[in-house]
Amino acid sequence: MECTQGRSNLHWLIGAVAVAIALTVAVSSRVYAQSAEAALRGKAPPSSQVTAHNTATGLTRRTQADANGGYAIVGLPPGPYKVDAGPGTETTVTLSVASTITLDLQPATTASELATVTVSGARQPEVKTSEVATTVSQYVIETTPQLTRNFLEFADTVPGVQFTVDSHGTATLLSGGQNDSSTNVFIDGVGQKNYVLEGGISGQFFSQGNPFPQLAIGEYKVITSNYKAEYDQISSAAVSADSKSGTNEFHGEAFGNYTGEKFRAETPAEAAAADKSQTQDKEFGAAIGGPILADRLHFFLTYEGKRFNSPVAVTPGATPSGVNLQAVLPANVVAQFGPAQLPFSEDLYFGKLDFEPTDQDRFVFSTKVRRETQALNVGFDQAASVAIQVENDDTRADLRWQHTADRWYNELLLTFEDVVNAPTPVGSGNGFVYTYQPEQDKEIIAVGAGSALGAQNKAQRGPSIQDDLTLSHFEWSGEHTVKAGIKLKRIALAAQDAQDINPQFYYDVNPTGTASLPYQTLFPNPVMGLSPIARSRNTQLGVYLQDDWSPTDKLTLNLGVRWDYETTPEYLDYVTPASVVAALNSQDPGAPAGQTYAQTLAKGGININNYISNGHNRSAATDEIQPRLGFSYDLNADQKHVIFGGAGRSYDRDLFNFLQLEETKAALPEDKIFFNVPERPCTPSPTCVAWNPAYLNGLANLQSLVAATTAGQEVDMINNRLKPPYSDQFSLGMRNRVGAWNTSIAIARILGKDGFVYTLGNRLPSGAFFQNGNPPFTNGIPGYGSLILGDNGIETRTTQVLLSAEKPYTAQSRWSATLAYTFTEAIDNRDITQHYALGQPTIQEYPFLRNNQVSRHRFVGTATVHGPWDTIVGAKLTLASPIPFADDSACYLPPGKYFATGSSCTPVSIAPNNFFGYRQLDLQLTKNIELPGSVSMYLRLDVLNVFDWYNFADYTGHYGSSGALPSNAVTYNTTGNISGVPRTFKAQLGVRF
Repeated sequence: MECTQGRSNLHWLIGAVAVAIALTVAVSSRVYAQSAEAALRGKAPPSSQVTAHNTATGLTRRTQADANGGYAIVGLPPGPYKVDAGPGTETTVTLSVASTITLDLQPATTASELATVTVSGARQPEVKTSEVATTVSQYVIETTPQLTRNFLEFADTVPGVQFTVDSHGTATLLSGGQNDSSTNVFIDGVGQKNYVLEGGISGQFFSQGNPFPQLAIGEYKVITSNYKAEYDQISSAAVSADSKSGTNEFHGEAFGNYTGEKFRAETPAEAAAADKSQTQDKEFGAAIGGPILADRLHFFLTYEGKRFNSPVAVTPGATPSGVNLQAVLPANVVAQFGPAQLPFSEDLYFGKLDFEPTDQDRFVFSTKVRRETQALNVGFDQAASVAIQVENDDTRADLRWQHTADRWYNELLLTFEDVVNAPTPVGSGNGFVYTYQPEQDKEIIAVGAGSALGAQNKAQRGPSIQDDLTLSHFEWSGEHTVKAGIKLKRIALAAQDAQDINPQFYYDVNPTGTASLPYQTLFPNPVMGLSPIARSRNTQLGVYLQDDWSPTDKLTLNLGVRWDYETTPEYLDYVTPASVVAALNSQDPGAPAGQTYAQTLAKGGININNYISNGHNRSAATDEIQPRLGFSYDLNADQKHVIFGGAGRSYDRDLFNFLQLEETKAALPEDKIFFNVPERPCTPSPTCVAWNPAYLNGLANLQSLVAATTAGQEVDMINNRLKPPYSDQFSLGMRNRVGAWNTSIAIARILGKDGFVYTLGNRLPSGAFFQNGNPPFTNGIPGYGSLILGDNGIETRTTQVLLSAEKPYTAQSRWSATLAYTFTEAIDNRDITQHYALGQPTIQEYPFLRNNQVSRHRFVGTATVHGPWDTIVGAKLTLASPIPFADDSACYLPPGKYFATGSSCTPVSIAPNNFFGYRQLDLQLTKNIELPGSVSMYLRLDVLNVFDWYNFADYTGHYGSSGALPSNAVTYNTTGNISGVPRTFKAQLGVRF
């Protein structure tokens, strides 16, 4: 009752806060801008009026400098501005997204002195920030070679960030040695977080698509650590992007690009099979924007489409040493290895209206629509026949009101989102999985109809209200800009984890051949009266306070704190079924008389009461207090040499896809039945039956085996004291301006904690976990199947050295370059792509090993040159050391020998002995052609992977059984899949006006 009462009081508090927001807006109309907006600050003549005028849209903002000349103008949309504080102070500057620029406006300032802080018309770099951050400009987006029109691809040029495109064309953004779920992208200050699935942002879970049309992106800022307090639901990289707006002139663009199998080299699998797949990639789109009322009302519209048919190779999962899989597998299975295709279709729409009725008010309405269809689950250990087709839809709408006064600025933001991800197997019927018995049944390949687990439906839908207030340039022991904000969100989450289709039959594979009969089957078995769809109406509340304090002209302190809170009723109010509780407290069949299964678990170190929920003994975390502290010190107060650093904590969230399994597994469990066959005999029981060919002739024949029992049904239980994951971040660095170059060096330490993980709860009657070196998969809850326990426990520990140098483009030099090098030492206690850890008793027994998603050394360099005849040449070079291969069950001990844990296998993380793990040189050549009437056409040719370097993505293990790992324990599969593409030519035609 105490938890229930506390939760009720907190809901009352949330409601009261929401009412207070509404009253504040209605009465005082004071509202603040979010993180995409820019700010100007500095010195001007005392008590002068400082004016910033956007030369593209006509937006004008004014403030009065104080008696000491200090001024600040906040909430400025990124873009070109004319700034003045009276005669002799006029200058122009281009403000970047989410930046605070120091610009002194003194009449005595000479042209050469002014040039040290601003280049007329150029993007102004932000140097006096404590964040470890880099801005990706529109110029970089337009001139850098690009594999796919995903605007996040250019984040790869930022130290500490890794953007990858895998063998399926799936785009992933990683940072800080953490998984992709820990990132967040903010479009115009609105977080795009995926609350249900992995991927970090909605729509990016195993997708070849884009989160936002690239034509609509102005520029964006990538913050790898030490972000300010306004950033939420994140524990690694934050991306803050500014969408384009219409201006006082009509402008538009249309483009189309194409490549196909005739314009690319063979993949390794195609070369080995002498069979090149027919593939094609088409991307196309258009944008237009301009005035409806000059200086007041503007519009911007864009559309982008993709039509892909990408090559992929079907390769074996387990590749046992000395075994010819083609000789031991059935011929119809062998025939399914080799080249295959992945079709993909995407349509992206974006529209925006901005209205400025006065010099103090700005209203912006925008909407995004994303529609995708794609094929997945083909490649490593999965044949094309088991593919799934995924419908991936994302609709969002944002309405904001920005109000500016002399010394405060405010934004009210209303948002709505509707996101659905719905995969379905392309085939129906039986699926067949072939596993290698000597290596703990490692999967070799799956063929036939895809698993019932491939038929899912995940969704998030709901509104939010956000209100932020900035108080600018008030003085107290220096100048302060104080931000305070609050966000309230009601989001409905839904998850269906499987459908009543497609049983899977497992076959033993040995060095001598494949068994003729299956040894087990997995199949869905609906429970009458229970819903297979989990729904939860979550409430999210976030509050923050940020003070950017400049005690002197040299020192800036960024002092912030935020607090977040979220209720997930599906988890909080869940009641463990009485039948499960009774089974836990029943006699353990293999134990001495009187010993219950709960007592067996206690012997194994598990207090099952920590997982049994009565609907009242769970509460949401209320301790998510997150200090965000940073500093920058301008050595000479000229923005040429700035030392910066900081420390902070940032909380993410537990994905609903993990939490919902308690309910959906109970309603639609995947039952396991063993077959008593000669190759693998078992003791007859409700879960061990004689083989009958009728089991292949309809799912009902299997379900009838367990129609009146729960035998074999998996039970998922989550800890009653579950916490959200978080990271602690520390950084120290220095920025320098050396001639035309902007350079940065930084050291970052990121500690990720409390990651969610499912472990195997089964225990032997003695409490032991291992028997003859194997986990006790058959010793589950009496009358049920395996016990799967959800807990916190995954940790990452990352240290990075980040080096960058940028030479911006200028009309005088006609060239630009960026250089980014990252050294990463990262370890973790679980493969960060996994949230199951079933090979050891608890997550604490897993050793810390090298992170399996990050290269130790990574370099990315870009360069562009404006050549003769109105041409632009761009280049991008990416070099990285090999990424380790993580294997949960490396079995290299002699027969009968076990590791200290009692297991015959152990987790490993091993990198191939290659100097490079990834290397790619891309080039692009653009020719611009001026046409009459302010119209230009361009022809562009991208040559991707110029030297056709194969960046192998599949690994082969060579563990042996000598008791020690050989030097070549892991090698690349040289006929398997590759990351990125083989050498590919892509042609693009476009027009601008």
